[in-house]
Amino acid sequence: MRNLKITLQYDGTNYVGWQRQGAGVSIQGLLEDALAPMNGEPITVHGAGRTDAGVHALAQVATVSFAGSLECLTLARALNAVLPADVRVLSVEEARPEFHARFSAIGKVYEYRIVNAPFVSPFLSRYAWHIAQPLDLEAMKHASRPLVGEHDFAAFRGAGLVVRSTNRAVRRIVWTDGGGYDRPLVMRIEGDGFLRHMVRNIVGTLVEVGTGRWPPSQVESVLSSLDRSRAGPTAPAHGLFLVGVDY
Repeated sequence: MRNLKITLQYDGTNYVGWQRQGAGVSIQGLLEDALAPMNGEPITVHGAGRTDAGVHALAQVATVSFAGSLECLTLARALNAVLPADVRVLSVEEARPEFHARFSAIGKVYEYRIVNAPFVSPFLSRYAWHIAQPLDLEAMKHASRPLVGEHDFAAFRGAGLVVRSTNRAVRRIVWTDGGGYDRPLVMRIEGDGFLRHMVRNIVGTLVEVGTGRWPPSQVESVLSSLDRSRAGPTAPAHGLFLVGVDY
C-alpha cells in the first residue's frame, strides 16, 4: 500500500463540510468516492482539519492508503476529471509510511475575510462577511494581542464541544486592511491547532470591539473567564478559509 498526500482546494458553499455525514455532500465523501474505482475497493481519506459547512480551503491536506498503480500526476488529473469544479486537487505526492495529514501536523493557518463597506461585490459575497457599519481596525488589532500565546481558549470553543484540553497556542494574529467593497479586511491567524468554531468565535468577538460595542480590554476578560457565553457571536462560515497546514 502507498501512503499518498493529497493537497486540495475547495469552495465550501455547497457542502456540509469536510467530514462525511449521514446527509448532505461532504468533501471527504467526494474524494473517497472518486478514489474508490481507481483503488479497486472502498477507501478512507483522512483530512488535516474538519472544516465546517460553508468553510473554504486553499490548501487542505489529506492522506490515504492507496493500492492503485497510477502515478501521482496521473492520479491528480484523474481526480480533477471526476470531481466537481468547486473542488480541485492541487497535487498528489508519495509520503512516508508514518505521515498522517492530521496527526503529523504541527500548525494550521486560517484567514477570515470581512468586507467593511456599504455594499459587497457580488464576486465576494460568498467569500466574506459583509459588515456595513464602520469598524475600528486599530481597536480590533489592540484587542487581538492578548489572544497570542498559549492559553485556555474554552471561551471561544464551539457550543457543546467536549475535548480533552481547550489549551491552544496562537502564534500570530495579523490584520490586513481592505478598504472597499471589493477589497476585504483579512484576519490571518496561525497556531498549533484550533478548537471547533474557535476562529469564527474570535472574529465575532473582535467585531464587537470594532463596532464600538465593547472596549478592547473586554477581550482579555472573555479569554480569562473560560465562559463561551461571555464571548461574541460566531462569525458566518463563508468568510473563513483554511489557508495551509504546517508539518
